[in-house]
Parts: sequence; C-alpha cells; structure tokens
Amino acid sequence: MTAGCVSSDFEVETLAKSDINMVSDIHIDQTVILLKSLTRKLYKMNSEELARSPGATIDSQISRIFQCPPLPPDPVLSAKTGTDAILLGFEPDFEGDRVYAVIYGLFTMLYTAYNEKCDLFLLDFLEAQNLYNSARNIEILVWRLKTRYKPDGSLYFATNICDGPVQNLSFERLFGKLISLQDTMALVVAGRGDRLIKEAVHTLAFLPVGI
Repeated sequence: MTAGCVSSDFEVETLAKSDINMVSDIHIDQTVILLKSLTRKLYKMNSEELARSPGATIDSQISRIFQCPPLPPDPVLSAKTGTDAILLGFEPDFEGDRVYAVIYGLFTMLYTAYNEKCDLFLLDFLEAQNLYNSARNIEILVWRLKTRYKPDGSLYFATNICDGPVQNLSFERLFGKLISLQDTMALVVAGRGDRLIKEAVHTLAFLPVGI
C-alpha cells in the first residue's frame, strides 16, 4: 500500500496504546455515560436542588460537571472535591445544590481513580486499589442515599419509587453498573501486575482514593 492510500482518519496515537489502556478508555466512557444518566434522574426527582443553582438547567449542569479535566468546584463547595464534596451534599446546613455536590464529588473521585487522566496511554499505570476503593465508595453513597434524613424527617434525596405494586429501581441498576465497572477494572489491573487488592472490612466511611 502506498502512502497515498492511508486513510486520513488514521490516528497515530492509537499505536501508543496497549490493550489494557483501550479497555480502560471504554470503562471511562461507560462510567461517564452512567453518571450523566444518574445526574439527569436525580435532578428530575429532586427538582428543588436545581433551583439552588440560579439560571441552570439539567443539561447545563451536566455540561459543567462532566469536563475533563474537571472544572474547579463552585464556591459553594468550598474547594471540596471527591468524597469530601459528596459528604457536603448530606450536611444539614448546606445551602447549595446537593445534586451538584454529590455528582461532582462522585465524578472527581472516579477521575482520581483513573490517575486524573482523560485518556490513558501505555505509560499510565492505574492502581487497582484505587479502583476497588472507588467501587466501595459508590456502595457507601448508595447506602447514604437510602438512610440519610434531613432534620424534617425527609430523605436528602428522592431516588427509587417504592409505592404501589411496581417498584422503580432504575437508580439501583445504574449504581450497580457503576460498581461493576470499577470492580472489573480493578481486577483487570490487579491481574496485569499480579497485585493484591486489600479488601475493605465493612465500613460506612469512605475509603481513600488518590494518586
């Protein structure tokens, strides 16, 4: 084949990727898709939170949150990211948009678990423990969503609808897929380097995720 026959769509950078990195990129893409679906559902179920972000729409919030690298947090989060931002969303005296706090925190936690990269190349090495811990943190978040109540006795976030003969468990399915993605990636990375993952004991506290 002559040089003139090479497609202009060919990207040389793909030659620098290993199979594991391509798998990682797919996991990152799928994770963001699931997070965007969760964001949309949370805002629809908790519309009062969107009103705490003046002039914002669901689409504009999604565009603002899911930037890579992430935008700095809004001032209302007091520079908090990751699980610290998630926790802020459950504080009784927090006056900001709780959906934004939780989703921004979740997104930045997962961004950290993927080495703060938008695209993974051959020399970028993931830590299986970070991915494992991020999966456990999502489980802890799901528990908080079900069990954390405001002083007035209502849940901080409305999620699954359990009234009537049919239960809407779409949140459970989305969170389950997110957890599965991180656990699968943790096992792949651990297997590649013959590394052990330290399993967490049952805890209600978020686990560290860092680079």
